[in-house]
Amino acid sequence: MPTSQHDKAVRFRALHEAPGSFVIPNPWDGASARILAGLGFQALATSSGAQAGTLGRRDGKVSRDEALAHSRAIVLATDLPVAADLEKGFGDKPSDAAETIRRAAEVGLIGGSIEDATGDKDKPLYDLATAAERVAASVKAARALAFPFTLTARSENFLRGNPDLADTIARLQAFEQAGADVLFAPGLPDLASVKAVCAALKKPFNFMVGIKGKSFTVAELTAAGVKRISLATSLYRAAMTGLLAAAREVKDKGTFVYVDTSVPTPELNGFLE
Repeated sequence: MPTSQHDKAVRFRALHEAPGSFVIPNPWDGASARILAGLGFQALATSSGAQAGTLGRRDGKVSRDEALAHSRAIVLATDLPVAADLEKGFGDKPSDAAETIRRAAEVGLIGGSIEDATGDKDKPLYDLATAAERVAASVKAARALAFPFTLTARSENFLRGNPDLADTIARLQAFEQAGADVLFAPGLPDLASVKAVCAALKKPFNFMVGIKGKSFTVAELTAAGVKRISLATSLYRAAMTGLLAAAREVKDKGTFVYVDTSVPTPELNGFLE
């Protein structure tokens, strides 16, 4: 019997309440989702950057309908709980973010994130009051659902030209106060910053692996207080690194050595059956 959305949501919440930390990898299509499930991961999350890449676009250049259709494909690929990177909620108004949460639930998602980045290079971040209002509206929409949707609130300071740890903590605390279930601040530069953020929060914190020199081991992150570890675009980029290396070998050398180290088709099919 397929797992119900409610049961997936409960399982996802339980991962956040269990001792230690857990890794939530980010597939970019049905096949990568099936592979990650087959490897034993307990939940999945979409990545806005990886998803945009599948459409031949840059991160942030995807519509809400496109993002939700992509999420639906990931949801249908496995019986795992799936949360989504919902960017800023595809609109500036709090009601836009709330509508995105409602529609996320309709495609089978059991969680999703709303961030405080505006998408406007001249004003990259919402002011704190507006950002918190948007989170509060998203939380209200999540609480109105018939299952425990896990709402993650993201402070984008370190990715948007404002590497201010104190302001990041203040934003995360405001989002926590607004009712967010999980807090997230991608791009933290070191473990001391991670520890400071985790110590300042009561709710679970999500750390994003994927930035060179700013990615740490599961053991280190767990010791720092991290509950959830996501991988952002890093698996997608690893796959694209393999593509680039193989294609360049063919184009520049006329050889096919990459075939010798490629995963055999029967092994891949084993994940897709």
